[in-house]
Amino acid sequence: MGSTENKGLRGVKAATTHISMVDGEAGKLLYRGYTIEDLARYSSFEEVAYLLIHGRLPKRQELEDFKQDLIAHRRVPSALIASLDMLPLDTPPMAILQAGVALISGYDPERFDESREANQRKAMRTIAVMPTIIAAWKRLVNNQGSVEPRDDLSHAANFLYMTRGREFREEAVRFMDVAMILHADHTFNASTFAARVVASTGADLYSSIAAGIGALSGPLHGGANAQVMRNLLDTKDPDSVEAWVEDQFKRGKRVSGMGHAVYKTIDPRARILQYMAKQITTDHPEYRWYEMTERMALATQKEFLKKKGRVIYPNVDLYSASIYHAMGIHHDFFPAVFAMARSAGWCAHILEEKFPEPPVKPALYRPSSVYVGKVDQEYIPIDER
Repeated sequence: MGSTENKGLRGVKAATTHISMVDGEAGKLLYRGYTIEDLARYSSFEEVAYLLIHGRLPKRQELEDFKQDLIAHRRVPSALIASLDMLPLDTPPMAILQAGVALISGYDPERFDESREANQRKAMRTIAVMPTIIAAWKRLVNNQGSVEPRDDLSHAANFLYMTRGREFREEAVRFMDVAMILHADHTFNASTFAARVVASTGADLYSSIAAGIGALSGPLHGGANAQVMRNLLDTKDPDSVEAWVEDQFKRGKRVSGMGHAVYKTIDPRARILQYMAKQITTDHPEYRWYEMTERMALATQKEFLKKKGRVIYPNVDLYSASIYHAMGIHHDFFPAVFAMARSAGWCAHILEEKFPEPPVKPALYRPSSVYVGKVDQEYIPIDER
């Protein structure tokens, strides 16, 4: 009998991929061979989405065409918004996004075309429409009228504009763009693997994306940065952080935003977000959230070293919380913003699952399990039980 310990498939190599690579020991992340640092410094989310989906950086005209395609498909059918409008206002944003993606498939003119080219176009349309769904629900929850997408704004700028009804300053737009680049892909994480498993059945791209959204909605995955913000709000005061962290350790609780399943050093995305969090909150009423974040990280490292004898490092979720909060995004929407960015990676992985490069062939995921239940039980009639 094999091991029955549940390790969450850690150490299992489920498939090959050309899309992204993580070196946990060195703290390195690559998209299609390019370092995350270079992409964050020089690229844009639109260019990174093209890179992930098409496997190479676009030429100038290809990028312009891709941007125009995204712009052309930002709008959501009014009937879809009306459908979402019928749902209770306390419906979680991720449930709204999952429902929206499922519904939008019915409006896709190529929904029955399963060619690679058609799926690439479906990927583009999905990436284009997700920010509109999220922004529309955010404003609906706040009893505000919906804001139509703007054709003259970038992907990040347009999303922020739709959430507030006015443009954000250039620095905030750039930081949102970079945050989306950093969240665009991360190898076989839980939501990406869920999307690939569904794609391996031959299901369409929308069903696969919906599966990814469902997986990302969990507090152990996409909900972590929202929990970071809740922790900061609960702590309230910078001088209370250390005591709060000590109490968490005494109760055997994890501190969200710290530690990672793969990285044995600081998450490279966290380094970039740390700088952004400090910049966006400097001379801002929200600066205390950055200060509290740093104190929480240091206090957690101190307690972890004391209790476990090793160092723990910040991950991508720790600093994104104060960045989104400073942009006026409520923490309930953090996972949906994560999904908006990760849609590019999901689409790339779904395409790779459906159309792998030779000699790899599509294959249905069907792992085995170790049965540990009873056997050869005698059936007892219901009246004799």
